[in-house]
Amino acid sequence: MKKTLLLFIILMSSCTFEKPTEFSKLALNDKAYTLSNEEISILEILSKYKGKKILIDLWASWCGDCMKNLPSVKNLQKEFPEVVFLFLSVDKSKRAWKNGITRFNIKGEHYNLRKGMKDGEFVDFLNLGWIPRYLVIDEKGKIKLFKATRASDPDILGALK
Repeated sequence: MKKTLLLFIILMSSCTFEKPTEFSKLALNDKAYTLSNEEISILEILSKYKGKKILIDLWASWCGDCMKNLPSVKNLQKEFPEVVFLFLSVDKSKRAWKNGITRFNIKGEHYNLRKGMKDGEFVDFLNLGWIPRYLVIDEKGKIKLFKATRASDPDILGALK
């Protein structure tokens, strides 16, 4: 009985700390929308920035924690001007998404995951339960940092350097 319980605990904890280094095919095939309302796959988005480091910021215009982290994101943009800052909004309203970009003066590349944060292959892959959420993708397209929930997280700095 003790061995079974120990095995169960080990299996559960190993699942909790999973840190994928690449996106699943389903996640890459999920769709987002451009500012001009064109549908685009996550793969097509990431391919645009091939060879560059990417910081992905999952956010929404209604998210107070996202706005509290925005000054730290802007500081990262100043410190790492060569990095692509890719903002993926989970706003379900296009108007709210676009107004949020303008209202908060968010500079970077913008796309909208219009299914929100609870539905879709991309957010399922991330197991997205909280925003903001930050990922860092290296120049080879590998996930360097899978999960950070604060823009001031030292792991982000480490992944961007």
